[in-house]
Amino acid sequence: MPTKRTGWNVDPLLKEIRHSPTLWLLALVPVVLIAAKLAPAAHTLLFILSVLAIVPLATLLSHATEAVAGKTGDAVGGLLNATLGNLTELVIATAALGAGEYALVKGSIAGAIVTNTLFMLGASFLLGGLKHHIQEYNRATARFDAGLLLLAATALVSPSAIAKADLVPGAALTQKLSVALAVLLIVGYGLGLLFSLKTHREIFADTKHAKEDDSAWPIGLALVTLGIVTVLVALVSEIFVESVQKAAETFGMSQAFVGFIVVALVGAAAEMAVAFSAARKDRLDLSVGIALGSASQIALFVGPVLVLLSYVVGPKPMDLEFWSGSVVMVFVATLVAAFITSGGRSAWFVGVLLLLVYTVFAITLYLWPPLVP
Repeated sequence: MPTKRTGWNVDPLLKEIRHSPTLWLLALVPVVLIAAKLAPAAHTLLFILSVLAIVPLATLLSHATEAVAGKTGDAVGGLLNATLGNLTELVIATAALGAGEYALVKGSIAGAIVTNTLFMLGASFLLGGLKHHIQEYNRATARFDAGLLLLAATALVSPSAIAKADLVPGAALTQKLSVALAVLLIVGYGLGLLFSLKTHREIFADTKHAKEDDSAWPIGLALVTLGIVTVLVALVSEIFVESVQKAAETFGMSQAFVGFIVVALVGAAAEMAVAFSAARKDRLDLSVGIALGSASQIALFVGPVLVLLSYVVGPKPMDLEFWSGSVVMVFVATLVAAFITSGGRSAWFVGVLLLLVYTVFAITLYLWPPLVP
């Protein structure tokens, strides 16, 4: 007689660790935490160890989030994963705020938006398309998130454009404008959640529902794993942000490239693991929800919250005046994603197009780094 699967049965987790070589890298998590205490000046070593430690944690987060999404639906599951993944990026950026690395913070915000809308979404389309000829997803979700991104991009343009045009007599007014826009974006994000999850949630229903999987994790185990792994990712990410600048100099990377590309990719590792796995399983609603949902959450919630947090943890307040190149890249990424996802169908070459646009930005930043204020 089969035993009843309770929410606290850890057998699926232990089985997953035993049979997955990637999860064996979990041994590096305590190693990097101990190394950070014993050899804090070994920046290059800590950088490599922290990146390797995030990989198995991202894999665990992938399995746990898929289990939760199986119970809640892909729309809510995508929002849950985006929120947990962006918690890591919020911790990374908060640590950088405390160190006064505002250029790194702004670069990571803009980079995370571009990385999610182009790299994560493009790779999901590519990986899913290589296994499935044509994939479908709810285009209402994509249109909704693209609209939120356009709102955020507009808010990013205002302080930067006014400052460049010398229309502001001093930094004080730029700061006041940034605070007002931050509050406005947070309110807009809250209203968007109310719209998509409450008043009009039927519009965002999944195009297809995942079949019940007997091997899926119990919901209790999934939720506990989500909480523990999120904390561990935050701890490892803090070590990563402390070592990445020195390590970047060793590898010949500029500050703009580090913030826009490296920090954004590492910070989104957990979300990418879930999005890629879902795309291969023909659950593109979950992939699109994670990629575009995470980008809009960063733009309308994480970024504005960091502006407000800078008054508490930073040496001085941070504003929303981004370097002009990053604003252009955010706008282009938003428009490209909105155009490509408007049809609700995807194939592998659609993903290639998004990845090529992202590669253009990455090569430009690496070979011709901007002068970031």
